[in-house]
Amino acid sequence: MSTIAHRADDLTSMSHSELVELFLTLEAPSLSEMVGEFDGTPLAQPGVLRTVVAAVKVRNPLYRWKTKGFRQIDETSGRGYNIHRWAVTGSLVYRDPMTTRIADSDIDGRPAFQLDYRTFDTVNGLVNLLDDVRRVQPGLYLGFGMLGLTDRQRSVLQPFMLEATSRPYKGDVGSLRSEQRHGFIGASQR
Repeated sequence: MSTIAHRADDLTSMSHSELVELFLTLEAPSLSEMVGEFDGTPLAQPGVLRTVVAAVKVRNPLYRWKTKGFRQIDETSGRGYNIHRWAVTGSLVYRDPMTTRIADSDIDGRPAFQLDYRTFDTVNGLVNLLDDVRRVQPGLYLGFGMLGLTDRQRSVLQPFMLEATSRPYKGDVGSLRSEQRHGFIGASQR
């Protein structure tokens, strides 16, 4: 790959294939590194359909995705949320909860900071959303969202960038599904 990402500007100017290549070279951050709020930016999407999905879900001018927040629960798991901003009122909405852990990436089988939305009864949980995140450098992270009802749908990688802030985690949102704890799903549910 000809581009080495060292800054957020580097990631925003990379093509989808360059982002995938870069992700394959990166290491997972620790759970303790991923605490607090991280500003989010969607990156180059793979094709027209996923560009439209990103436009509706995270770039929507009326309800724009802004941030992810995380906290560590114990040595192996954590919780998190997303923040969206209503354009009309300017208010922040904390939603889209997930559990977090360090797990083998669905992309290449190597460790990644994994955000698992399937542990909640939300739209993201129903579409099997799973994000894998790796460190570009301290404070700058590259992630890929994978969603869908079939393996083929989940194989489409939707990239985003996270940048660390000094803002603390505000608190858990949502309730875990009763049969699951901290995002560990039994093999029969994968």
